[in-house]
Amino acid sequence: MSAQCTHLNQVKTDKPNSHGCEECLAMGDTWVHLRLCRTSGHVGCCDSSKNKHATKHFQATRHPIMTSLEPGEDWSWCYIDEAGLLLE
Repeated sequence: MSAQCTHLNQVKTDKPNSHGCEECLAMGDTWVHLRLCRTSGHVGCCDSSKNKHATKHFQATRHPIMTSLEPGEDWSWCYIDEAGLLLE
């Protein structure tokens, strides 16, 4: 995956704040896959999960880039530019 993203300057971290979706853990719910906000370290659940916390985090904060936390996956997504990315 490669596309034009104009928000790479907002990548600040690759360290997750938690070992699961922060909101799902707080409410005792489950998720399908995890996504990492590259600006704040927030961990949210993917859009295949019923709560879609990663997207809700973007909508609330406008932090544009999230990265898959799934083993063997190395892709990221910019919500604003709708671009798939490979970040190191």
